[in-house]
Amino acid sequence: MSQALAAAEMPRLLDPQSYQDLGYPHEQWQRLREEAPVARLVAPDGRDYWAVTRHADIVEVSRQPRRFESGKPLNMELSRDGGQVQLPPTVLDMNPPVHGIYRQIISRRFTPRGLRRVYRDVEDLALEVLDEVTTGDAFAEIDFVEKLSAPIPIAVIGWMLGVPRPDWPRLFDWTNQTAGAGDPEYQQGRSQQETTEAARIEIFEYFDDLARRRREQPEDDLVSALVHADLGDRSMSVPEMLMYSLVLVAGGNETTRNATSGGMLAFIENPDQWAALCDDPELLKPAVEEVLRWTTPVIHFTRRATESCELHGQKIREGDLAALFYPSANRDEAVFDDPYSFRIDRAPNRHLAFGVGEHFCLGAHVARLELEVIYRHLAPRLEHIELTGPIERLRSVTLGGIKHMPVRYKLRPAA
Repeated sequence: MSQALAAAEMPRLLDPQSYQDLGYPHEQWQRLREEAPVARLVAPDGRDYWAVTRHADIVEVSRQPRRFESGKPLNMELSRDGGQVQLPPTVLDMNPPVHGIYRQIISRRFTPRGLRRVYRDVEDLALEVLDEVTTGDAFAEIDFVEKLSAPIPIAVIGWMLGVPRPDWPRLFDWTNQTAGAGDPEYQQGRSQQETTEAARIEIFEYFDDLARRRREQPEDDLVSALVHADLGDRSMSVPEMLMYSLVLVAGGNETTRNATSGGMLAFIENPDQWAALCDDPELLKPAVEEVLRWTTPVIHFTRRATESCELHGQKIREGDLAALFYPSANRDEAVFDDPYSFRIDRAPNRHLAFGVGEHFCLGAHVARLELEVIYRHLAPRLEHIELTGPIERLRSVTLGGIKHMPVRYKLRPAA
């Protein structure tokens, strides 16, 4: 890879303003896949890192958690020391064998089998949101994100955590301030670190109080599962429980919200695919997988090499950081036929929207369930939808999402 190419690619890959203004840098990722799939670049803060852009290489790194470990920094958006007070690790930055122990605390609740018992509740929550924006025979205008794609995942994760319904809007605000801490809209005049810390303090105070109540009177929710978790030789500490809750709040919202919004934008831009879904309900599951591939809400996570090794012909040194760019993997021509086309009948669809290996997204099945429910009920009811203005994207190099999407639409009542 030439120095000129490295200089051209570096700012775009890790420039949050560029992601907000232009969306994903697919042209740059494609060029890297072709010319330097494992490229040594320099981040804006001066750190060297390896940009890993091919599907096969990301799978290889992800399936070797002892050679490429998760930890601090979790992503290249964080400063060299994390830019924050020292906090307990979470399931996101733990490594084997500890990672598996903490993951199992709630993993059974998130399997397809475990979710069967909550399917009706998730569907009821989604129907409530849809009914609130039903227009009948009239047209109406809304912010699709605010009124439809955001409330459903917030309602589901709030309900699963055991957060009372009146407090669900607070989860929405906290998620915006943590996931979008680098976005001026959510900073409200504060720095990125100040925004993150303020939201974290509020989340910790809230869940500390909720946990105290669940210790005395446990219920069938995730907070109860955390405070009564058996780690073998001890129970979970309060700081650990609070960090776990923080991850569940953010993770339970971001993927589904951004996939729903980005998926609807894809359907608006490809009306033939929406018509196909409406005509054939059997396309629902592959459509959800294509929405996930197409949107890939998590842009990247980092892994640190624990030993010197080789990856795609490049010599990786112990301590080197590798940034795994999942949206690039999901446009990899070696894996996906016609990868720049949105096709809801795509099969197979080996996308990496939820990662792969040790850190495969814990809430993947929940996100799939929510997306299936949303599109299952939208397809027979949504008669018309169109953009009425420009979309606004999140300013972040870690999460790709749409903050605002103004639409004009007509939604029939449920049959």
